Parts: sequence; C-alpha cells; structure tokens
Amino acid sequence: EKRKINNNNTYKASVKTAMKNTERAILAKDKEKAKESLAVAIKRLDKALAAGVVKSNYVARNKSRLTIKVNNME
Repeated sequence: EKRKINNNNTYKASVKTAMKNTERAILAKDKEKAKESLAVAIKRLDKALAAGVVKSNYVARNKSRLTIKVNNME
C-alpha cells in the first residue's frame, strides 16, 4: 500500500516539475527550451496516465494548454 502511494507521488511530482519547467521556459521567452521541456512534460503526462495515476481529461487539458502557450510564443 505504502509502496503504491510512493510510486504515485513520484509520478505526480515528476509531472508537476515537467509542467513547471515548461512554464518557466515560456516566461523566459526561450522557445527552444520551451519546446524541449514541452516534449518532456507530454511524455511524463502520458506515463502517469498509463500508470493510472492521473485521469485522461487532466492529461488532455494540460497537454493542450501547454502546447498552445508554446505555439503562441514569438
């Protein structure tokens, strides 16, 4: 039970960190870094979904929002 909780928390923390890194790159207006961190964030979101840690709508919503932000960068 505790092992499952720890694994789930690891997935969640990894997803949140990847999303924050993407947001930071967007705020810094670094398009290359934003694209790289977006790819990492999408990968982590998909892995968390496959593990059943997060729901599919959460993944779709966050992937969409981050992608739109990165694409709208100058």
